[in-house]
Amino acid sequence: QVQLVESGGGLVQPGGSLRLSCAASGFAFTDYSMAWVRQAQGKGLEWVSSITSNGETPSYIDSAKGRFTISRDNYKNTVYLHMNSLNSEDTAVYYCAAGFQSSRYLGDYRYWGQGTQVTVSS
Repeated sequence: QVQLVESGGGLVQPGGSLRLSCAASGFAFTDYSMAWVRQAQGKGLEWVSSITSNGETPSYIDSAKGRFTISRDNYKNTVYLHMNSLNSEDTAVYYCAAGFQSSRYLGDYRYWGQGTQVTVSS
């Protein structure tokens, strides 16, 4: 049974930081690229970042460059998203997803988690 379980979300003040984690099981994690995708209330899904199966080629949406860092631990079957300098526009449900290529195209991702809420507010 494939599972992607996100954790680490919560309420944080503007300018603060969070680290999201996504624990994977039930599939060959090391064969898959991983992504973080978010959805703000009332808006569509938005690709945020992705990383190749070997962890060597991270990509970011422009608004996340310099603030977010994606990484993965292939021994722990876990992908992370370190988020710094958070602002209100980062408020969303954050999902992790697995696919065979690191892509901005959401249709490339085969497996999805249930999401974790991130709220940036004072």
